[in-house]
Amino acid sequence: QVQLVESGGGLVQAGGSLRLSCAASGDTYSNYAMAWFRQAPGKERLFVARIPWRGVTTAYADSVKGRFAISRDNAKNTVYLQMNSLKPEDTAVYYCALYKSSVAVVNGRPDYWGQGTQVTVSS
Repeated sequence: QVQLVESGGGLVQAGGSLRLSCAASGDTYSNYAMAWFRQAPGKERLFVARIPWRGVTTAYADSVKGRFAISRDNAKNTVYLQMNSLKPEDTAVYYCALYKSSVAVVNGRPDYWGQGTQVTVSS
């Protein structure tokens, strides 16, 4: 079992920045990748960014490319999402997710989810 705990959400003005953190605990030895998703009110949960547990090849949704950056600290079992130039349309609950295998990544179905953290961007 793996537990994911997000932090760092809040209220920010448009153009501002926030950094989200996701700390993983439990059985993290065989992690394959971690990711961030977001869900706006009344909308489906969407992929934001992904980073492998080992390696450097990251992936981003087109809507956040050039503004968001995902990174990790393996020693702390923590993944970060640096969000810059925030826009009101970035307002959502942001969820951390963990993949235990490449199959999970290909299928787009993480094995574990965090509880979510609210990000609100005011105009």
